[in-house]
Amino acid sequence: MIWLTWRQARAQTITAVAAMAALAIALVVTGPHVADLYKSSGLAACRGQAGCSNAATTFIGDLTSGHIDVFLFHLCIGVMYLAPALIGVFWGAPLITRELETNTFRLAWTQSVTRTRWIAVKLGAIGLATMATAGLLSLMTSWWAAPVDKALPVGGGNVGTGLGAFGRLSPLLFGARGIAPVGYAAFAFALGVTVGVLIRRTLPAMAVTVGSFAFVQIVWSNWIRPHLITPLTKIGPITPAKINSLMINVNHIRVTTAVNLPGAWILSRRAITTTGRTYTGPVPHACHTQGIRACNAAIGRLHLKQIVTYQPASRFWEFQWYETAVFLAAALALAGISFWWVRRRLT
Repeated sequence: MIWLTWRQARAQTITAVAAMAALAIALVVTGPHVADLYKSSGLAACRGQAGCSNAATTFIGDLTSGHIDVFLFHLCIGVMYLAPALIGVFWGAPLITRELETNTFRLAWTQSVTRTRWIAVKLGAIGLATMATAGLLSLMTSWWAAPVDKALPVGGGNVGTGLGAFGRLSPLLFGARGIAPVGYAAFAFALGVTVGVLIRRTLPAMAVTVGSFAFVQIVWSNWIRPHLITPLTKIGPITPAKINSLMINVNHIRVTTAVNLPGAWILSRRAITTTGRTYTGPVPHACHTQGIRACNAAIGRLHLKQIVTYQPASRFWEFQWYETAVFLAAALALAGISFWWVRRRLT
């Protein structure tokens, strides 16, 4: 069964190995250059917020002067999000469905191979291969991008650099780092297998798999992950010097200040009055008739405060373990459904 499983999955396996080898070569060739820039910037040995911020800005500026490094940074993120989806579509969905369409599963069952062994070997061998693939990809890309991940929250990129000012907990980076991709890959694979077993048609199963996986990822990252662990809050005064965002729409106003929480995932920011009520107006008269300085000064006289809801950078690995465990549990549940369906319902 193991040899047969390998023969059936060798095309996908060879393609994956070739793609990973090409990416590994690119990362190995450019990785030392990124590490040298990080070391020469002085960021690794800096002390104090101002010094670290200047060192990080220098490093990011040197890094973005060569477009290949920026391209690889974004490519690695894209690969890590795309890989689990491709695993579900090309490894998971056709695994059982292809045999159901061609009726080759009946031949295996007549060669002293039981249903239990047949499905167990397929799920076990290919499932472990998908997890190993995702883990290796994450290890390679995380190693290459480690200096960038350390610098961005400190000295922050901006729109002009082509890199965002975010930390590893941000929705964009979190799913492309650590051990979470292993959980995503296992879930996508099990989802593909289950959908294929239920639909019994390869192309529709592939389409449903990619759509379902994308839906789960979007819902999870935007509405579930932020509340896996109770967020923290921070309250500070809104002074004219700190205001960095001001949006006015007739009688509605939204004002926020800069937040100094390096690497944190900022979930929300809102202004509150001295009574604790969310401030949305009325808009000070100076904001309609005078300049921005007068408007900021008028807002400062309101004695507003800003309440920030956030997840600190120190929770990165805690989130990683929680999320990986949830997706692995979901993968096991889906695998159990496929196992039961093949043994009890498939004829």
